[in-house]
Amino acid sequence: DLISHGVTDALRAARFPVDEPLTEAGRAGVVDQAGIPTYDPSRPDMWMIAGPERRTMETAHLLGLDPMPEPRLRDLDAGDWVGREMADLSPAEAHGWLTDPGYCDHGGESVLELLDRVRDLMRELATDAPARIVAVTHPAVIRAVLVVVLQASPSSFWRIDVPPGGRTRLHHRGL
Repeated sequence: DLISHGVTDALRAARFPVDEPLTEAGRAGVVDQAGIPTYDPSRPDMWMIAGPERRTMETAHLLGLDPMPEPRLRDLDAGDWVGREMADLSPAEAHGWLTDPGYCDHGGESVLELLDRVRDLMRELATDAPARIVAVTHPAVIRAVLVVVLQASPSSFWRIDVPPGGRTRLHHRGL
């Protein structure tokens, strides 16, 4: 299961996030979620992991999870844009960010680099992990996972909507 973190101020403001907590509404939304099963951390066939940022760990704890931080589940690195609003970007920057998966003029990570990071993690987990993995992470990381498993074009990355607190369930069948 992939669970997206709850709402943050940056998410509401269309701002590139810093390491920030959930908003009050974000916390309430996570707590009120229907359909999130209770995960039993004592089960030997289950791993609980999360991105290392405050918003992912807070979401996990609100769901009653005690995950191991996994650095490869960190958010897409926005480089020099961290803390800036999307509206503050020049038209050329916004166009590059949203249309070119290799774009990294911001000094951070490109979508292609994120896809490689996620692909490497998935290969490792498919080999070493138990039967079930619960990962609390970021919309960008979940988008990347979906692009990888669907073998979709990297240009489809921004066309995938991952809502705050949303859950995506994938099954490993000998990939």
